[in-house]
Amino acid sequence: MPDEPKKVSFDLGPLVATPGALKVLEENNMTPAELLARHVSGDWGNLCEEDKAANAVALQKGARIMSSYTLPDKSIIWVITDAEIDEHHHRYATTLLLPEDY
Repeated sequence: MPDEPKKVSFDLGPLVATPGALKVLEENNMTPAELLARHVSGDWGNLCEEDKAANAVALQKGARIMSSYTLPDKSIIWVITDAEIDEHHHRYATTLLLPEDY
């Protein structure tokens, strides 16, 4: 019997979103929660293998974690969980943004 995929989970910290990302989500009848659930579970969306590998290392070392999702209208939203970890081992923040907002 094949091994089940390893489940990923990490602290998102406070959640923020740019106005552009919120607008695009609304236009696609989606909520931030849909993308955040994918992000925190290790579904990195449309990242290349190199960036997926970087996320695997980031989970171990507390570095920045990024996902990229293409919405039904072909808009792209990035979800970035910042690298900084506070004294309670919580990440600084997770941001939903458009690439042009970066």
